[in-house]
Amino acid sequence: MSFSRFAAIMRKETRQAIRDPSTLMIAGLLPIMLIFLFGYAVSFDPRQFSVGVVVEQPTGETESFVASLRNTRYFEIETAPVRKDFETLMAAGELDAIIILPQDFSAIALRGEAAPIQILVDGGDPNTAGLVGSYIELLVINWLEQEWLDRGQPPLAPLVSIEPRVWFNAEISSRNYLVPGSVAIILTIIGALLTALVVAREWERGTMEALLATPVGPLELLLGKLVPYFVLGLGSFMLSVFVAVAFFGVPFRGSFLALSLAAALFMLCSLGQGLLISTLTRNQLVAAQVAVMLAFLPAFYFSNFVFELDSMPLALQLFSYAIPARFLVSTLQTQFLAGNVWSVLLPDLAALAIFAIVIFAICALFTRTRLD
Repeated sequence: MSFSRFAAIMRKETRQAIRDPSTLMIAGLLPIMLIFLFGYAVSFDPRQFSVGVVVEQPTGETESFVASLRNTRYFEIETAPVRKDFETLMAAGELDAIIILPQDFSAIALRGEAAPIQILVDGGDPNTAGLVGSYIELLVINWLEQEWLDRGQPPLAPLVSIEPRVWFNAEISSRNYLVPGSVAIILTIIGALLTALVVAREWERGTMEALLATPVGPLELLLGKLVPYFVLGLGSFMLSVFVAVAFFGVPFRGSFLALSLAAALFMLCSLGQGLLISTLTRNQLVAAQVAVMLAFLPAFYFSNFVFELDSMPLALQLFSYAIPARFLVSTLQTQFLAGNVWSVLLPDLAALAIFAIVIFAICALFTRTRLD
């Protein structure tokens, strides 16, 4: 290991990165674009649902019930006397649900019996269907209780008194876990995709052959090429965390030092993946396709960032342990929302360190300083 040769390669890679607008764009502009995309465009929070209410026999009670639906911010209400007026709209995707109030709705509901309300939901989106059904059911219960009180009847004593408390994400905002998790996707793109493209481009242009004609060793070549992009990746990480906290108001309750250590270990994994892909493919187009398939897509699907791992088959849950992004997303969401939970952080850091060692060992094995 010659420090002078390592420093020379590192200076060469640094100058190349600074002079390459595409590299600076991916490292500087892309993180901001992605984090704003996940912060504003992607949301799992309840939206305003379009609901049609069929009132077969208008009464004071049905008007009161429809008014209670209109008073919530979750529903946009339309009324009609027959179901047929809404069935076509639901089939076209313009309605999320239809509530049918039969002719004897008022008489039965005010006798204290079960109100005969039919709820039709669009099952094309199971999550939306479940949300709409739950909200409507809760509103019906609240309306019945209020009507009971307005008629001078004693309040019905609930069998169970529930006092919910939400920990870690009191706003129940999907942004508070989507934005931190997007940092792992950003580091994956910068580490694996950027490195794979840059090094593969050197093979295509023939500059790698000129570099291999020097007495540089595998370790000097490996470290000299990765250090500049490692610094770029950490800069993008710090920028992403700053945007998450300053612009989106995501709470940060943990240790920035511990989070930076996890990000550094993950960057080593991603950079090693990118260099290994470029070494094996030696073509930018192929390197980009392989990096997307082997680095980006697994990180997106199997990191618990968007898709819940607990809802996947057991085989895929076990496969997710082979994805480094799973452990970084866990660390990010824990540090942002919960704080220093060391029973979570220490296993994640250990797993990322093992991944970094294994990937770099494989990368060093395949990094040759000869053309044959």
